[in-house]
Amino acid sequence: MTNVKTAPYGSWKSPITSDLIVQAVIGLDGLAWDGDDLYWLESRPREAGRNVLMRRCADGTEEELIPAPYNVRTRVHEYGGGAWTVSDGIVYFSNFADNRLYIRDRDGTIRPLTDDSRLRYADGIVDKRRGWWIGVREDHTQSDIFAETTLVAVSLTGGPDRVLVSGNDFYSNPRLNPAGDRLAWLTWNHPNMPWDGTELWVADVTADGRLENAHRVAGGPGESVLQPVWSPDGVLYFVSDRSNWWNLYRLAEDGAVEAVHPLDAEFAGPPWVFGLSDYTFIDAHTIVCKYAQRGRDHLARIDLATGRLYPLPGEDTWFAHVRSNGRQMAYLAASPTTLRHLVVAGPDGSGRQVVKSAADVPVDARYFSRPVEVEFPTEGGKTAFAHYYPPTNPDFQAPDGEKPPLLVHVHGGPTSASPAVLSLTTQYWTSRGFAVVDVNYGGSTGYGREYRDRLKGQWGVVDVDDAVNAALYLVQRGLADGERLCIAGGSAGGYTTLAALTFRDVFKAGASHFGLSELEVFVHETHKFESRYMDSLLGPYPEAQSVYYNRSPIHFTDRLSCPIIFFQGLDDKIVPPNQAELMVEALRKKGLPVAYVAFPGEGHGFRKAENIKRSLDGEFYFYSRVFGFTPADDLEPVAIENL
Repeated sequence: MTNVKTAPYGSWKSPITSDLIVQAVIGLDGLAWDGDDLYWLESRPREAGRNVLMRRCADGTEEELIPAPYNVRTRVHEYGGGAWTVSDGIVYFSNFADNRLYIRDRDGTIRPLTDDSRLRYADGIVDKRRGWWIGVREDHTQSDIFAETTLVAVSLTGGPDRVLVSGNDFYSNPRLNPAGDRLAWLTWNHPNMPWDGTELWVADVTADGRLENAHRVAGGPGESVLQPVWSPDGVLYFVSDRSNWWNLYRLAEDGAVEAVHPLDAEFAGPPWVFGLSDYTFIDAHTIVCKYAQRGRDHLARIDLATGRLYPLPGEDTWFAHVRSNGRQMAYLAASPTTLRHLVVAGPDGSGRQVVKSAADVPVDARYFSRPVEVEFPTEGGKTAFAHYYPPTNPDFQAPDGEKPPLLVHVHGGPTSASPAVLSLTTQYWTSRGFAVVDVNYGGSTGYGREYRDRLKGQWGVVDVDDAVNAALYLVQRGLADGERLCIAGGSAGGYTTLAALTFRDVFKAGASHFGLSELEVFVHETHKFESRYMDSLLGPYPEAQSVYYNRSPIHFTDRLSCPIIFFQGLDDKIVPPNQAELMVEALRKKGLPVAYVAFPGEGHGFRKAENIKRSLDGEFYFYSRVFGFTPADDLEPVAIENL
């Protein structure tokens, strides 16, 4: 402790730099086994966010399968996911640049399977018996916002797509049983989102591929059914929130729905993307699954004969993409001290081996701030949840009596959640002397449907109240400086940020990353998947037009009294650039300090390394000017008007 320097919060020198973050970290996503070979997807900021499919062979060797310029990514629902599948060493994938399906043969040859770039594909499986790729097709031939979604079969030898199921607004999760003679899928219609209500259907598949005897087996407008999976012995399992919690169920021979292991916990999360897998079969008698309780994930094994659940030991607090080939299991995991990593283990969790990490970070763990779970009172006598990260740097301490600035982080979605795991972006702030709180406001997932439904009709109210009350709770406990409270978020979190800055007088600065400011514009200009989302969040349009108006920050800029910085991708189809530009112009005219950083070629969320770096450093620089501290780093300035 003799070398500890005394310096104001915000001015601490940190080894966790933006360069380290963008150079070191890769994205890990989507796993699949093909025999004893393991496949996964890597997103590389240094390659402009290109998604690369990797394979780890049984002997431990790794190879990149899809070279540049191919980008394994789909734009179905705009958020994508489920862009590839593999069968017998042959890979089938969507290429982001032209939306076409491609085949990578065993010898590495890549050839197109579809021709029309107006047709997008996702969530596919391979029907080897009939020589088909079966999956979701989104047809943009006539319109973007009214794109037609169907389940189709694409011949692996060429020819036109064959529509298998149509008529509803959305489809996902087509899954064949082991015998190949029954197909299950999910479907839903506007205005529902998949976490509001979906239907699980099953049909017989004839030898020539026709579907017969299609019927609904679970779900409805008020029940969210997710992730149907056939067991090795042909029993259909799925996740449903019929008990308030997303629990595991199975379909009995007589059509009855049976709970596998009832628990006040979430065994799945909201399907913003395709291709999720939160449970897997080791064999016909054993499931390995993840489940979430009180903001933390757990990994467990379920004995299907007894229904008993056995938690697997370990320090990880987040899990995703749980897969098995019967001999091994693989999954993605993270903890408060480790970034996302790919794990392979025995079917009982033994022999755990980390085979890939998002980064090898050369930083002493003493610089990492550990999350503290916080429950705090909010409006209506209710309780909300958050993860609080105190300022942490072994080289520095603050002057006596000084309290840290607090960054309130608002996750997107808004039906999402912030996990209590290591984020170098969060540590960027805490190691420089900021406190950070990730707010899982009412509407977040992981706390049951009742908590999730708090946001119904109350977006811009409940989320804002919870963000404000989280900050005030920490101020009251002496953990934050009430005069240096800032708030930031992306997408829906950007909207909550702008609403909090407009309709409340608590925060002194904020940052909107591709956030909404005018809700009616979003209704008319967004994509199909979310085009009716606001029916539940705000009310049907135009009947609830006054609600849209009254909760749009752009109409009430006269109430703003603090600086804001905006970051926006100019190719964003989900939150168009005019959402930021309208707000910037209003602040400019009012004479409030404002900065606007636009990124050509970026969509919804930033993928290019230089833009990730610019947005992180730019936000920190902005607060340094607003709160009057001197950063230890030599940061590229941001042009701030009216300062």
